[in-house]
Amino acid sequence: MSCSIRSVALAAALLTVVPSLTSQAHAEDVKVGVLHSLSGTMSISEITVKNATLLAIDEINAAGGVMGKTIVPVVEDGASEPATFAQKAQKLVQQSQVVTVFGGWTSASRKAMLPVFERTGNLLWYPVQFEGNECSPNIMYSGAQPNQQALPALEWAIKKGYKRIYLLGSDYVFPRTANLILKKHISANPAISLVGEEYVPLGGTSFGGIINKIKSGNPDVIINTLNGDSNVAFFKQFSAAGMTAAKLPIISFSIAEQETVTIGPKLVAGHYAVWNYFQSLATPGNKKFIAAYKAKFGADAVMSDPMVHGYLDVYAWKAAVEKAKSFDPKLVRKAAPGVELDSAMGMAKFDVNGSLYQKVLVGQAQPDAQFAVVWASDEPVKPEPYDAMSFPGKTCGAPK
Repeated sequence: MSCSIRSVALAAALLTVVPSLTSQAHAEDVKVGVLHSLSGTMSISEITVKNATLLAIDEINAAGGVMGKTIVPVVEDGASEPATFAQKAQKLVQQSQVVTVFGGWTSASRKAMLPVFERTGNLLWYPVQFEGNECSPNIMYSGAQPNQQALPALEWAIKKGYKRIYLLGSDYVFPRTANLILKKHISANPAISLVGEEYVPLGGTSFGGIINKIKSGNPDVIINTLNGDSNVAFFKQFSAAGMTAAKLPIISFSIAEQETVTIGPKLVAGHYAVWNYFQSLATPGNKKFIAAYKAKFGADAVMSDPMVHGYLDVYAWKAAVEKAKSFDPKLVRKAAPGVELDSAMGMAKFDVNGSLYQKVLVGQAQPDAQFAVVWASDEPVKPEPYDAMSFPGKTCGAPK
């Protein structure tokens, strides 16, 4: 990463002009929206997801497109602001007349967009892990549900002997709700305890006081739901305070290879992350994905879980369109469950509830910014949008 985060974001934002110049619809074209933060605090994570989405579109077009049509991406910048995501989603659907949209990262951005997709009847493909407690017929959720990331992370931590748990997150929907679920399970287990819980504003960079509280609480492990630039500041200040992975390990839900490079691999090494994909996976599909991405975006590029989900989502949409023999969002949504994809993660498919079956992986960060998988579920885990202990009685099935 030779250029700064700001310059990367600026360059990516400028690139959004290109699709708009070529997005005049022709009979042989079909337009889709690509909506990510290309500026602001979340650009550190979302630019590469945008890149992976465009890579999939380019590959599909090179192979003949979808139902004989060329996919024309219309790229917009959500600018790390939920209100902007909602405005841009409406613009894509109503003005650009896209048949579907790929994008979003924070749950705040997704929840801001949700009314737009439900009102217009369009379909959003959301590629990032989240807190569950939501199930919309107008969103395909390929990122991890709580039972595919947060809860397995807690179970793994307990097996490792970590009994005193500290929760640290950004102050918005995902960290608050994910931690609500974790607290329900912590309180139900007399062998473990919650010793602290703190939140900072999204993009916040001051952690001195929190690190002092963490030291006072003497936890065995920190479960980290910080997002965006806040992780850079936290890990630097954590290390400067003399804290190491050997002394106090951190388990993160939003730090992958991309963020590790930006933070500094030496600062993250030894800590843990829980995802459904790591670049170190040795599947044939992953080798193909890595080679294709590096050929397009540079040999030094690193892969991450949300990138793979963004890439997978485009292929899932293509398969569902061809199964439905239609670009109509409602018909595509009905066709998507059961479609199997040989992805970089291995075989993956959507459930009738609109979420993805996928394995759970715990990785330990290495000095080269890669993650060594130290635990994996035996089989792909069925997605459960509603944790039974936290949201009793709520279920999610096929849309009506």
